[in-house]
Amino acid sequence: MAVKIVLKALVVGLGMIGMVWWGPGILAKPTPAQVLHLQVPILGTSVNSQRAPMGLVSNIVIDLFKRRDQGGLRIQFHTEPGQFSLLARKATHNAITRALEAAHLPADSLTIQLKFPYVGLTVYGESLSAMVGLSVVALAKGEPLLEGRILTGTITDQGLIGSVGGLQLKITAAHRQHFRRVFIPSVYDERDGDWQAPFLMHVSPVRTVEEAYLGLTGYQLLARP
Repeated sequence: MAVKIVLKALVVGLGMIGMVWWGPGILAKPTPAQVLHLQVPILGTSVNSQRAPMGLVSNIVIDLFKRRDQGGLRIQFHTEPGQFSLLARKATHNAITRALEAAHLPADSLTIQLKFPYVGLTVYGESLSAMVGLSVVALAKGEPLLEGRILTGTITDQGLIGSVGGLQLKITAAHRQHFRRVFIPSVYDERDGDWQAPFLMHVSPVRTVEEAYLGLTGYQLLARP
């Protein structure tokens, strides 16, 4: 039996073949030249075969393309091979829209498709959302993510990196997968207790989307005049 991963990461959407989506109008099929593609690492928690909690690193696949109309931002979630829970979709949708707004990027012609590429598994929770939201911004701006870096957290409506749980489990999982730097919310979940950074790993608390984006890419979120 497949273990469903539990990630701290909605969208009341309409059913399409293989996906759930928000936004008006009919989806135009993109041509290959239009599509920007990125595979993004995310941190989460699950349970092992003994039902003990554990951290893990998985991936989200992002496809972004620009339409010819100005019909508004469309964010779509594939329902196969893996799925996104209602909460995961809501948090990710919010994070993407807030990250694009913070970067002052026009989004009325953008369609973003998200896929969880693991058969039979479901993403739960909110903690993938900030990593996905800022990765969409990086993809739209053509600024690559720095290798060996990963973020856990949400994006609040004030443009802050919101708290999530399971930090020690996630930090340990990132270390196990050879990530050199983990960005975590500067405001901790009080239920989480203390955490420790493994040897030779940097754990960096970040407060704002600007700090998080700079850490993940080395670029400023907003271009300086």
